Amino acid sequence: MATFNRRKAKSNVGVFPRAARLNKRTPPQAMPPGEEFHPTEPKMRSRGIYLLPNAFTTANLFCGFFAIVMAMNLKFDYASVAIFAAMLLDSVDGRVARLTNTQSEFGAQYDSLSDMLSFGAAPALVVYEWSLRGMGKLGWLAAFVYCAGAALRLARFNTNIGVVDKRYFQGLPSPAAAALVTGFVWLMDDLRYVGTELSWFSWTITLYAGLTMVTNVPFYSFKEINFRKSVPFIAVFLIVLVFVLIAGDPPKVLFGLFVLYGLSGYVVYFWRRSKGKPVSIVQTTETDIPEGKE
Repeated sequence: MATFNRRKAKSNVGVFPRAARLNKRTPPQAMPPGEEFHPTEPKMRSRGIYLLPNAFTTANLFCGFFAIVMAMNLKFDYASVAIFAAMLLDSVDGRVARLTNTQSEFGAQYDSLSDMLSFGAAPALVVYEWSLRGMGKLGWLAAFVYCAGAALRLARFNTNIGVVDKRYFQGLPSPAAAALVTGFVWLMDDLRYVGTELSWFSWTITLYAGLTMVTNVPFYSFKEINFRKSVPFIAVFLIVLVFVLIAGDPPKVLFGLFVLYGLSGYVVYFWRRSKGKPVSIVQTTETDIPEGKE
């Protein structure tokens, strides 16, 4: 009878040395006497920076810097448009990061620093150069109150982000405050008014925006709007109508919208007080968390 040689089973003994095989498969207590256990250390993952969301944040930073340069050159319409463009970019970068799953601590800190320039320092300098310079000490103090309010507002937002009701902002958001201040500058400059003629109006709006940013007045955040949910046909038509109104006269329409929003927080505040509801949106206990927000 013919005999067949059995094929030897393949083995990786010759490829990997004994110590490496034991380190991979053998626990320390099962090691032969005289041999040491050397666990393989995992390689440190390089900490990179995501390009796409930070590109929008960089564009936001550029718009804020561009607004400062234009204000120094007395081109206040360009400066105001740049800050409104920064608002648009600021609303996009976070959504892009969530959609592409590229959130990072670096991106959050970079966004806050960019917002401080675009919605804190830049609007303060724009309104100061346009109208407040002639008021002397009162003028630059009002601009400083606004700038400090924006810094405190951003710092409080970063620290209270986990304990605040997501439906509302705690105080006037810094982009809305910037739109309120520079929207007034844009509108009056478009109507050919000289800034020194409206110094007290500018002073009042600047001080109002700066102080409202650090209050506890609740402003609706629009974060509950589900953009993936189907809506009636009339909603799409209303969006088209809003775009047409803005395109028809941007300074008047945008400033009017942000005036309404800047006053809406106080309407909500006094309405909740009149109904006996809590006016604070900071969640101090588990019972403060609204249903569906856990």
